[in-house]
Amino acid sequence: MEWYQIMAVISAFLCITLLTEKLVKLIRLGLPKELSQPGGSVKDGIIYSFTGAMSPKSKESAYLHLPTYLAGIVYHMGTFASLLIFPFILFFSDKAELIPVFIIYAFSGMLALSALAGTGILVKRVFSSKLKYFSSVDDFISNILTTALQAATSLLLIGVLSAEVYYLSATLIFLWMPFGKTKHLLYFFFARIHLGYFYGRRGTWPVTDREQ
Repeated sequence: MEWYQIMAVISAFLCITLLTEKLVKLIRLGLPKELSQPGGSVKDGIIYSFTGAMSPKSKESAYLHLPTYLAGIVYHMGTFASLLIFPFILFFSDKAELIPVFIIYAFSGMLALSALAGTGILVKRVFSSKLKYFSSVDDFISNILTTALQAATSLLLIGVLSAEVYYLSATLIFLWMPFGKTKHLLYFFFARIHLGYFYGRRGTWPVTDREQ
């Protein structure tokens, strides 16, 4: 294993360890303690939190900015894909010839598209006065590192990027993830569960078509 691969593996191990520690703390905290009598279904509220509540028509920030919303979906799909592909590149890159070329190029194209989406989101954040007001250095670093990994993965898959650059980009994102806003990869799920619990218990969620 080369030095740059060792760096990436160490950073990935640290990332997983720190995120696991945060996961354990979140599980121990459990659900919010409610004293009032329930007025609805917690289960239905949590299900709605991950389904209907995520629909563009239920989110003002989404239906008023559909191109950005769609770019965000593509971007997040690319993020998960690039992270999932990492161990395959690390351990099975020598068996790449067994994978049909069209599949490799399809993954590369998808990641190139998601990297473009991330770049577009970054440009909008830079030039939108409203977004700049709410943005921090963390927002920019998280976007740049995540987009860089997607672009590096895309280029590596088609053989136009060196392994050193790819593993360096992976090392940087793994080191940053537990500390920057990229850790919402973990917190997102707990936040949606808590929202579903809160509004489901009060009978506010799910929202019916008539209420919408």
